[in-house]
Amino acid sequence: MSKGREAAAGGGGAAAVLLRYLREQNRPYSAQDAFGNLQREHGLGKAAVVKALEQLAQQGRVREKAYGKQKIYFADQEQLPAASDAELRGLDEEITARSAQLQALQQSCRHMEAELKDLNSSMTTSEMAKEIEVLRKDCASYTEKLERIKSATNHVTPEEKEKVCREQQLYRREWRRRKRMATELLDAILEGYPKSKKQFFEEVGIETDEEHGVVLPAAL
Repeated sequence: MSKGREAAAGGGGAAAVLLRYLREQNRPYSAQDAFGNLQREHGLGKAAVVKALEQLAQQGRVREKAYGKQKIYFADQEQLPAASDAELRGLDEEITARSAQLQALQQSCRHMEAELKDLNSSMTTSEMAKEIEVLRKDCASYTEKLERIKSATNHVTPEEKEKVCREQQLYRREWRRRKRMATELLDAILEGYPKSKKQFFEEVGIETDEEHGVVLPAAL
């Protein structure tokens, strides 16, 4: 029988094992956690752990707090020896060192997460191969279209294009001129017309560009 099992089976039994464990660890545990941590080394059953913790709490040797249906147990801080100034300074230094270590680990985790995100968003080798094949087919298709265009016989010469642009400019100016003349004429008529502009247009049968969504084409 191991020393741990002998302690559990001896006079103090499970209560002695649990009391020593809670004082050494100095942190809260539920009965399930304590059982899971001690059963292999000390051979304690769950029922024995629950009973021993309740007994220690009733005796005031450990503290008990209930959170909903679960209870946690921890060492009574007043029964623990007070730490010296040197021990407190040592604990403060350890806290500072571990805090710095924690920050370094968190920073490292953030870098790894960012790197993992980049890797997950990158294409795999097979995906890149498929994408290259698609691009090659697109290039071949565009090259074929370009060759057909180059070989066509109905190309517009620069002179023909220039002529079309000049004619369009002429028609645009004429459109503006005629619209301005019509607007001025209608405004003059409406000055002595007793009804509204809309009623006049309806009686005469005038249709405007705006009614038909007609706009002046942009210059070429």
